[in-house]
Amino acid sequence: MKSFLKYLRSAAVLTVFMLVICGFAYPAAMTGLGQLIFPHQANGSMITAEGEKTADPEKAVGSAIVGQDFSGDQGYFQCRVSGVNYNTYTAEEKADGTYGGVSSGGSNLAPSNEELKQRVEESVEQFLKENPEVKKGDIPADLLTASGSGMDPHITPESAEIQIPAIAEATGLSEEELRGIVEDNTEGKVLGVYGHERVNVLRCNLEIAKISGNL
Repeated sequence: MKSFLKYLRSAAVLTVFMLVICGFAYPAAMTGLGQLIFPHQANGSMITAEGEKTADPEKAVGSAIVGQDFSGDQGYFQCRVSGVNYNTYTAEEKADGTYGGVSSGGSNLAPSNEELKQRVEESVEQFLKENPEVKKGDIPADLLTASGSGMDPHITPESAEIQIPAIAEATGLSEEELRGIVEDNTEGKVLGVYGHERVNVLRCNLEIAKISGNL
């Protein structure tokens, strides 16, 4: 009996110790280091309408690392398709159960899935409607496919370039101005080697809104 109580006491002490370390001390230490070393990133990389960093949610218009839904507005660059609709839903969709709450992820549909084929066809039709000068075969793949997170804030430079004529017509900005905006907001490969060049859609659209007088 004494041996059993000894082991029970040791197990209880170890459980409490690990709970304090793993459940409180470690998360608190990581949160503190994050706030100290990377405060902007730790608070969601939020930016204001002027493109400045902010930690105030009331001043933020979005996050530099989280995509938004710009669909239906031809005066701005469009993001990739989102498997979670960028967490944007109408009141009707929330009422009929379409809205599943804030989430992240892809559709996980196979290339042979009929639902996926239909969605891609609808995306192609919508893009061609908004960009009549573009041929179907010239649409970059990333504008028709969702990212793994469904919240990708970037598109490829090719996807930005192909949208420029329609945006220029809608906003009155020259194609040269728009290319300059894209170039200013194009991020290079990580360490110059990994990944691909990518264009931050939100930052581009903020510049367009500022020049157009919409801010």
